[in-house]
Amino acid sequence: MFSFKFEKSQLDYSTFYGTKLKKTKFTDCSLKETDFEEADLTGSVFDNCDLSGTSFVRTVLEKVDFRTARNFGFDPAVNKVKQAKFSALNLAGLLYHFNLDIDHDN
Repeated sequence: MFSFKFEKSQLDYSTFYGTKLKKTKFTDCSLKETDFEEADLTGSVFDNCDLSGTSFVRTVLEKVDFRTARNFGFDPAVNKVKQAKFSALNLAGLLYHFNLDIDHDN
């Protein structure tokens, strides 16, 4: 077994479709429009990463740390998210698929 670690990496428009990336640490990375469909990210960390437009579909996100991630959005009903970590400030990403207008000023 081996693991990956990405620091200050530009990974925009990458595809990790169907890959096993358990316990991968992404630190200060740009992952815009990246495809994680059907990937296994169990125990991974997105530390201060920009996930704008990133695709999580049928992805294993169990125990993934999204607490300092930003601009992500995915449907928890079509991904495995048991024990994933979020901050109160980025919970709106879980509601993205409902196309709600969320006021961040209050």
